[in-house]
Amino acid sequence: MAVYHDEVEIEDFEYDEETETYFYPCPCGDQFQITKDQLEAGEEVATCPSCSLIVRVIYDQDEFMVCEEVSAPSPALEKA
Repeated sequence: MAVYHDEVEIEDFEYDEETETYFYPCPCGDQFQITKDQLEAGEEVATCPSCSLIVRVIYDQDEFMVCEEVSAPSPALEKA
């Protein structure tokens, strides 16, 4: 079981669109990081690359779900 340094709302993180990564200040001076892909996969732990601290990210996973488009069958295929 992980021991979290804190629990932080995703809205409190800074988002970098270029790297699609969320950042939050760590007490060590570096920043906790979690990527958009990790959030889409259901991950909720942001790590600091400089120390052993971790934070639990509070967010609505439904907002990060990747929606796959399902196209309707072509009329030509229906008649075959």
